Amino acid sequence: MNTAIGRVDAASATVDALIVIAVESQVPRFSLPADTLLSHLYESGEFKGKPGDTAVIHAPQGMAAKRLVLTGVGKSAGDPAAVRKAIGTALRLAKSKAAHTVAALLDGESQSEACVEAAIEGAILGNFEPDLHKTDPEKDAQRIDSFTLLVPGGAESLDAAFERGRILADSQNLTRSLVNEPSNILVPSELARRARAMAAEVGLECDVLDEDRMRQIGMGSLLAVAMGSDQPPAMVILRYRPAKPAAEGVHLGLVGKGVTFDSGGISIKPADGMEKMKYDMAGAAAVIGAMRAIALLKPGIPVTAFAPMVENMINGRAQRPGDIVKTLSGKTVEVLNTDAEGRLILNDAITYAQREGCTHLVDAATLTGSVVIALGHVNVGVFPNNDELCDRVLSSAKRQGEKMWRMPMDDEYKEVLKSAFADLPNIGTRHGGSISAAHFLKAFADPTPWVHLDIAGTAWLDEARPHLAKGPSGVCVRTFVDLAMNWQ
Repeated sequence: MNTAIGRVDAASATVDALIVIAVESQVPRFSLPADTLLSHLYESGEFKGKPGDTAVIHAPQGMAAKRLVLTGVGKSAGDPAAVRKAIGTALRLAKSKAAHTVAALLDGESQSEACVEAAIEGAILGNFEPDLHKTDPEKDAQRIDSFTLLVPGGAESLDAAFERGRILADSQNLTRSLVNEPSNILVPSELARRARAMAAEVGLECDVLDEDRMRQIGMGSLLAVAMGSDQPPAMVILRYRPAKPAAEGVHLGLVGKGVTFDSGGISIKPADGMEKMKYDMAGAAAVIGAMRAIALLKPGIPVTAFAPMVENMINGRAQRPGDIVKTLSGKTVEVLNTDAEGRLILNDAITYAQREGCTHLVDAATLTGSVVIALGHVNVGVFPNNDELCDRVLSSAKRQGEKMWRMPMDDEYKEVLKSAFADLPNIGTRHGGSISAAHFLKAFADPTPWVHLDIAGTAWLDEARPHLAKGPSGVCVRTFVDLAMNWQ
């Protein structure tokens, strides 16, 4: 989909569909004959301007567009998160009506830099489809060829906001496209290859640790998970360094879990729903997508991403419940459940990030089913060891419209992490499982300021939403980028 920002008036836009943002109890006015019909829609209650409301008017009088698509934002058109969803919802509706050229109008309070950025994000994210591997010839009939964001009379600064939003959304869609790939295609080596190709494209430094290198430096925990697969593990390190650092003594590390398929190992998962376990690398995909945007937007702090990548499979070499592994940190772990493998690869990555000089760490991982029980599919679970860094992450998430909720990390929750045979077991009890999993990681992160984001309930959409297709969400990409860009 080609995208552009333009400044022609709405009536002159010659497109298949023109999207207009509408608020509650306030009829959009164009001083055209179409105004009368818009008033009737509000008066009849057919359209109220509430979030999620849509209406399509064919051949609107006085306008060059073939269709006028109203999309509700609620009480304010100046809320970027509402604008992002509204534009995505309307674009997907226009696509379903076989509109190939689409424009969207931002005026009044919606014509701000934040709303322009959100609007182009909404369009690009809304246009994403998970049907790459479908051969249905009919899918091309529903294809958006071009999208133009109209900001008549808008300041020049809106062009930069548009470009920021385009970069963010394209990077989030990179994450979604990686998560969407089936595990027979996206094995660890292929994920590493794609990360390296992205790095070369945008000018990032990229190192890939192979199995031999990981064995030499002592990543026994990560390698224990990889033993059950014929596919070799890899760990991708992506480095961004600003030309002129804006803050002294800050080096942000982003860590993402990259299990390209999770069978559960010997502690095998139920067959029902196992096909979704291709998404168990969504954390790694999120840091890869974020680093693409960071390379292009150029924040003032150094950022390094670490993506440990393995398959958790079952063969004659697979680790067993009761095994004891030695981590890169030197701590030993008793493996009580081979399906709690994410924390086994993350702890080595966290230790490696500390050795690379990272002063602040944030990890993203589809880590536990427990977080879904606690928070459903709405909020990311946030588990910090440092209040200041947690506040930074939550502020970035709020600005970017990504819902996150801070979870308790009281010391009592770590009492279940005791083993008679090793320093730590890799699981606690089923009660508060997402918290004890976070405490396991905290044992390796301390004393470095660190925040763990459990995205198990939010990285995958089981059903399509009005503004997003079914499948991978790309959660955390925008939060990670915002965190780096707004570090003071």
